[in-house]
Amino acid sequence: MRRIVVLAALLIALASQSAWAKTIVFASDATWPPMEFVGPDKEMTGFAIDYMKAAGKEAGFTPEFKAVAWDGIFAGLAANKYDAICSSVSITDERKNAMDFSIPYFKVRQALVVPVASNAKTLADMKGKTLGAQISTTGHFAVKKAEGVKDKSYDEVGLAIEDLFNGRIDGVVCDDPVAAQYALQNDKYKGKLKIAAIIETGEDEFYGIAVKKGDKETLALIDKGIKAVKDKGIEKELIKKWIGQ
Repeated sequence: MRRIVVLAALLIALASQSAWAKTIVFASDATWPPMEFVGPDKEMTGFAIDYMKAAGKEAGFTPEFKAVAWDGIFAGLAANKYDAICSSVSITDERKNAMDFSIPYFKVRQALVVPVASNAKTLADMKGKTLGAQISTTGHFAVKKAEGVKDKSYDEVGLAIEDLFNGRIDGVVCDDPVAAQYALQNDKYKGKLKIAAIIETGEDEFYGIAVKKGDKETLALIDKGIKAVKDKGIEKELIKKWIGQ
């Protein structure tokens, strides 16, 4: 009888713990492989998705992922349509004025992707050329700052890559893991495209999870999870799985 009572108490405690576990809804523009994208099973997957799942397990929150187009993703956060953004958001001073960020979870650089026949080795070599980038990304900001180039913005980086492949533009600037995914690993593009240069901006660029300004509870949970993923070596396993060396 005593065993039954103890077992019942244990089940109640577990149920109570589950009920009180916080669910965090993350918005993601899942068009950014290998960081976040829609897999063959039509489910969101990728490095950042797995990272937040691992962080949730470590910190005691349940992540849910909501597909949101990039051009409205920050407005949706401000309007309380979700709790956070997990979508390869680079931490910038301008963005920190409008939202809060987790501790960084990935260091990123901007890369120039061009056709294999191109002789370009730097962004300066693209003067007079048309460069594509996803709108309102740090890659797009880099293109707009480049002297003598024409910029063309896209709603998705994949559309820019496809235009490059078809000869409609001369290059694409995007985050280096995304550039590597398209130019070096994608069966359609590898051998046709290449990474011509890593663009040095003089400042380190990191991805972070964005939350609404002042949402300390959500931010503390996410930070706790990210720290645990780093400290326990889970991050290295995810990098090996999704990005390689």
